[in-house]
Amino acid sequence: MEDDDILDPSDGPQPRPQSLMLAFFGNHVLEEGDLCVYSGSIIDVLGRVGVGEQAVRSTLTRMVNRGLLRRQREGRRMYFGLTPQAARVLEDGRTRIWTQGAVNDDWDGSWTLLGFSLPDSWKRQRHDLRSRLTWTGFGALYSGLWIAPGHVDVSAVVSELGLADHVKIFHARADQATDIELMVRDTWDLESIAARYVTFEKRWAAHLGAGPGDDPIATRLRLVTEWLGTIRTDPRLPARHLPPEWPARAAQDTFRRVAEQTAGPARHMARQLLETTSSR
Repeated sequence: MEDDDILDPSDGPQPRPQSLMLAFFGNHVLEEGDLCVYSGSIIDVLGRVGVGEQAVRSTLTRMVNRGLLRRQREGRRMYFGLTPQAARVLEDGRTRIWTQGAVNDDWDGSWTLLGFSLPDSWKRQRHDLRSRLTWTGFGALYSGLWIAPGHVDVSAVVSELGLADHVKIFHARADQATDIELMVRDTWDLESIAARYVTFEKRWAAHLGAGPGDDPIATRLRLVTEWLGTIRTDPRLPARHLPPEWPARAAQDTFRRVAEQTAGPARHMARQLLETTSSR
């Protein structure tokens, strides 16, 4: 299981059930410690964002089989909790959302370079490495040379994939002869990244000032899922080397304002709706 298997960058206005499921656990379980949620509660909440009961049940089963969730039976009822692997990915997502943010104003001029050479037959390993590098903020400078802004510790990713013998990592600064803005445009699809921010901002700006609505838990679940699906395609490139009026700033402001107005009401509703038990 890789990070891109949890939150697919193709997620749009109607994210995959698995993306919504992990966002649900990230919103209501991750910070609560060892907690499991009754399947009926999960069906109720995801039903509020358009996921049917059968889709919820099949998603729960699939995620258990893939090591993302664990089951715990209490009498005749089944409860579900996070595995350490899923918790790690959700912690990473929480850092991206609330700590790093979408706008990189404090870049120190450094780059992380990663070169790799894999046998032609290693298609799955190549896909896994590229997926993890993309999530970590890398772009393909050349086919076997990837680059990311800042000092990125990617050694754990390489080790987890078992590719340490095939990868070389460097930290460096660009020579004055390098046109960084041109390099950024050639390495990353800026138009696609910008379009996702514009789409997000237009869709969610209407919620500002409207209050949390009748169903704040569903609103916040959609909000966080869509925002994470947006920012995970963004490597947080240096703001000073991006086009003027880069739309990430306005989109992030909208996200944070809607998140603030729904946080309290969503927590209150979760306490009313969710039946939980301590894990054992």
